[in-house]
Amino acid sequence: MAVRAYAKRYAQAVFEIALEAGELVRGQSELEEIVRVVSDADLKAFLESPKVPFAAKEKLLSGQLPEASPWSLNLVYLLIVRGRLDMMAEIADEFQRLWNRHQGIEIAEVTTAVPLDKEDESKLARQLSQIIGKKIAIRSEVDPSIIGGFVARIGGRLLDGSIRNKLAALKKALAGAGR
Repeated sequence: MAVRAYAKRYAQAVFEIALEAGELVRGQSELEEIVRVVSDADLKAFLESPKVPFAAKEKLLSGQLPEASPWSLNLVYLLIVRGRLDMMAEIADEFQRLWNRHQGIEIAEVTTAVPLDKEDESKLARQLSQIIGKKIAIRSEVDPSIIGGFVARIGGRLLDGSIRNKLAALKKALAGAGR
């Protein structure tokens, strides 16, 4: 839990710097690129090794990320020094969440029994947008156990329109009627 709080703090700081610099879009793409680069196991081991001088790590990273802004490189350097490089993906995810909120977009984590095609996904996003009153971006996942329909988690809300849920409600109603 503490790691999540640290990731939020780092993301908030980087978000504010990128916002002030007018580079939110660039910031998001740079953080994604940094996550991709530092996810390489060999590179990560090199960057986390206490035997390697910081100057060598700095040189390698600036070579791997030649287009990166100074503030995004400074974030990575800080994480390396503090031994928190493994938080980079969480920081990038939190930055994305902050950017979405800044744009008035809510993420809907939608579970369906079968994969959604782009057309169905956009229809569902429009319907959820009307319900919630905000723009919706869908992050989908497939779980055949819901049988049909969908389950959507948007912020603290849960919208369960699954067949599994309807069958459970029907079973409960039938069990109660039999008394």
